Amino acid sequence: MAHGIHRTFRAALISTVMAALMPLQAQSQSAGLGAAGELVDPDTLRVCADPSNMPFSDQSGEGFEDKLAKMVAAKTGRSSVTYMWYPSITGFVRNTLGANRCDIIMGYAQGDELVQNTNAYYRSSYVLIYKKDGDLAGVETLTDPKLADKRIGVVQGTPPSANMAIAKLMRKAKVYPLMVDTRIMPSVAELMIRDMLAGVIDAAAVWGPMAGYYAGKSGADLAIVPLTGEKGGQRMIYRITMGVRPSDQQWKRTLNSFIRDNQAEINKLLLSYGVPLLDEHDERITQ
Repeated sequence: MAHGIHRTFRAALISTVMAALMPLQAQSQSAGLGAAGELVDPDTLRVCADPSNMPFSDQSGEGFEDKLAKMVAAKTGRSSVTYMWYPSITGFVRNTLGANRCDIIMGYAQGDELVQNTNAYYRSSYVLIYKKDGDLAGVETLTDPKLADKRIGVVQGTPPSANMAIAKLMRKAKVYPLMVDTRIMPSVAELMIRDMLAGVIDAAAVWGPMAGYYAGKSGADLAIVPLTGEKGGQRMIYRITMGVRPSDQQWKRTLNSFIRDNQAEINKLLLSYGVPLLDEHDERITQ
C-alpha cells in the first residue's frame, strides 16, 4: 500500500527510505508548524496519496480515504485539505511524507516500518470472490476440494498466491501483475471481476476493500468470502492505520484520539464502499 496494503503494502518500496526519514527526527520546529520538534501543518491537512487508486484515493476526491481525510480535517481543526499526489511506486514514502511534502498517509498496514503507525482504524482481509449461483457456493478456504480443477485469479506476490501454491492451485491460476498504473488501465481487481463474469476465471483471490468496491460496481451477484479460515501459509488479515513521520508523536496522539472518538462514523464510511470489515474475532462488521 500499500501505502501499506493497497498495492500489497507497496511491496516494491525500498527500506533505504528510513535513511531519508532519520534526519527529520532531529529537525527543530519551523515557523508555523505544529508541536516542538514536529513538522505538521496545524492549519491544513496535507495528505500523501496516489492520484488514481480507487476505492482508496483519487484526484476526483471519490475515494474513501479522500472522504476520511475531510473528516480528519474537520475533527482536528484544520481549515482545508491539500494533497501531494504521487503514484504507488518505489519511493512513495521517501518523496512524500519523508520529504515533508505532506503529513499523513491515510491508509497504511500496521507494522510496516517505513512510517510510524497510528492505531488501526479498520481490520480487513484478502477474500475469495465467486458467483453466488455457481458450483463454488460454500467455499471458504483455498484448500477446499471444490477449487482443485478451477482457474483462480490472483495478484502476483500477494499472500493468497503462497497459499494457492501450497494447495497446488497455481498450475491453472491466472496471475495478474502486482504493479498497475491505474491512470492508464483499470484496477487489477476490476479486471479480475470482468474476467470472472466473462468466464475466463472461476474465482479471484484479492484484497478485500478492492474486491468489495469493484464487486459492488459490477452489479453481479457475487460471494465475497474473507479468507479467515486459512491454516498455515501467509497471513490474510491486516490492520490498517494512518501513517505519519517517526518524529510526529503529538500528531499521532491526535489521530489516535480521532479514531477512538469517531470509529462508528469511520465504519459507516468504509461499509458504504463495500469494505469487508472484521472485528477482533474475525467476524464481519455490518453496521
